[in-house]
Amino acid sequence: MRIDIVTIFPTFFDALDISLLGRAREDGILEVGVHDLRDFTHDRHRTVDDKPYGGGAGMVMKPEPWGEALDAILGEQVPDDGADREGGPIVIFPSPAGEVFTQAMARELSAADHLVFGCGRYEGIDHRVFDYAGSRASVRLVSLGDYVLNGGEVAVMAMIEAIGRLIPGVIGNPESLVEESHEDGLLEYPSYTKPASWRGLDVPPVLMGGNHGAIATWRRDAQIERTKSVRPDLLPPAQSP
Repeated sequence: MRIDIVTIFPTFFDALDISLLGRAREDGILEVGVHDLRDFTHDRHRTVDDKPYGGGAGMVMKPEPWGEALDAILGEQVPDDGADREGGPIVIFPSPAGEVFTQAMARELSAADHLVFGCGRYEGIDHRVFDYAGSRASVRLVSLGDYVLNGGEVAVMAMIEAIGRLIPGVIGNPESLVEESHEDGLLEYPSYTKPASWRGLDVPPVLMGGNHGAIATWRRDAQIERTKSVRPDLLPPAQSP
């Protein structure tokens, strides 16, 4: 997979050089390009924002630098004549006004060949940028949740982490992905390791008994109870409290 990121804080993404995603880049599984939006400006102050039309507080990111950045990244991959964009690049803009990011979306996006992330700042990006990007590629506005961040970088980092670990070859043991939270609609069961007793707290005996059927039942029950307690909205109607 190819991932391109447009931001005014390119060093924020140095963290992609470490851990599993860094190894995936070394192994050629994941290719990442980080682009400084200010490199696509043409004034000595490298200006990327201006006052909003209609008045109001804050500043809005200008369309010109974004248009040039997207042109440079997309190149001739997708014509701007309204042609079919199925299977082409997907441009993602973090936005509190977007669809909510989920594990199902992460798995869907992990199958793409090319993702482009645009990190907004200030009061957001001139809306015409989304319209223009939509003429060149598939565009999605995506929210991490019902809150507002200072910029899109944190959200993009979270999405890349969630998507990247689902790409085949990134996680050494793919079976470890199967029973995680949200993969089957439930939260993950609690995990334990040695020692069996620690500071007066004991591992549930069923996990040390060797009865795999009993362990599977305990884990499933624990998933349901944890989900019921923390995220009852995730439960199907038959299991809801």
